[in-house]
Amino acid sequence: MKNWKRTLIAAATCTVLTTGAIAQISDDVVKIGVLVDMNGLYSDLSGIGSVTAARMAVEDFGGTVLGKRIEVVSADHQNKPDIGASITRQWIDREQVDVIVDVPVSSIAFAVQDITRQKNRVFLISSSGSSDLTGKACSPVSVHWTYDTYALSHATGGALLKRGADTWFFITADYAFGHALERDAMAVVKAAAGKVLGTVRHPQDTPDLSSFLLQAQASGAKVIALANAGGDTVNSIKQANEFGITQNQQIVGLLTYISDVHSLGLQNAQGLLLASAFYWDMTDETRAWTKRFLARVNKVPTMPNAGVYGAVTHYLKAIEAAGTDDATKVVQKMKELPINDFFTKNGSVREDGRVMRNIYLFQVKSPFESKYQFDYYKLVATIPAEQAFRPLSEGNCPLIGKATVH
Repeated sequence: MKNWKRTLIAAATCTVLTTGAIAQISDDVVKIGVLVDMNGLYSDLSGIGSVTAARMAVEDFGGTVLGKRIEVVSADHQNKPDIGASITRQWIDREQVDVIVDVPVSSIAFAVQDITRQKNRVFLISSSGSSDLTGKACSPVSVHWTYDTYALSHATGGALLKRGADTWFFITADYAFGHALERDAMAVVKAAAGKVLGTVRHPQDTPDLSSFLLQAQASGAKVIALANAGGDTVNSIKQANEFGITQNQQIVGLLTYISDVHSLGLQNAQGLLLASAFYWDMTDETRAWTKRFLARVNKVPTMPNAGVYGAVTHYLKAIEAAGTDDATKVVQKMKELPINDFFTKNGSVREDGRVMRNIYLFQVKSPFESKYQFDYYKLVATIPAEQAFRPLSEGNCPLIGKATVH
């Protein structure tokens, strides 16, 4: 009789899949940790927008998976790798967080990736861009969801080089992301027989970039390439306009978010070329999702925000399909399932964790061309995933055996 009662209790606390297998959800809850910059120079592109996007994904999924509650927690890493690492460890060791999401700043993402690999937790990267995250530092439990430095460099750099912009000077943020973006963009320039006339590096979150801009101006380069992000990109473009640099040289933000364009205003941003995985005004689906997003946070969604929604949705689908929240099994299922959400159609997760999707090249409209709120971009080109992202054979991801490279 006692054994019969124990069997009933066990059955009552588990979800039985249609295949007859028992679903395994650790701690009876799927806990999602959104790790962002809430108040610093990356808060506009990530921050509350990414937390909101994660909550929207959970609500749209129904609030439960395999009969278990889904919970979203969030924290501010303050753009410091040690704080980001500390939060990640606390979330996993004490609060049983199952997946870390977003994480702007590549140096922080590398720290989080190491911890999640060691502790077998899923890491869904939306805001960080270094292509090394699916290269030499790749992880079996990480998915690089939205964009990376290789795709940005090839989309924007390739377009400019085709237009004859063959001499470049780089102003680079002095941390992992900036270094990777500079490296990947330089490779594009050199492959097209262009010339790099110089490079300078500035500390992250530098309010006065005048000395760096003046060095770039003195080089005479046709393109002044900004290998930075967020507030640093905004300050670079504003100050370049103030110094009149844009009259004779082209300023290019290799990673420019719509939040940056909004901060700059179209008068300062008009004519900029930029690459993005997402723009809110592309389709009826993107417009409908944006309308819901705006109602909650009253800010235009960035591609990292959209990426968080897509990543969380695909993660929950994978848990449902795998019948478990075990990180290794879930990420493997994410790689098997096609990606279809409001802005990605028939995407996929490659063996190295790189999401394969189209990248779009946009040009920022002039004030005269813009007809309604946030009407900022016009589409210049669509770059298919296979052309936008680094070939698997060139990434040096240690997970990839020679037999699987193609």
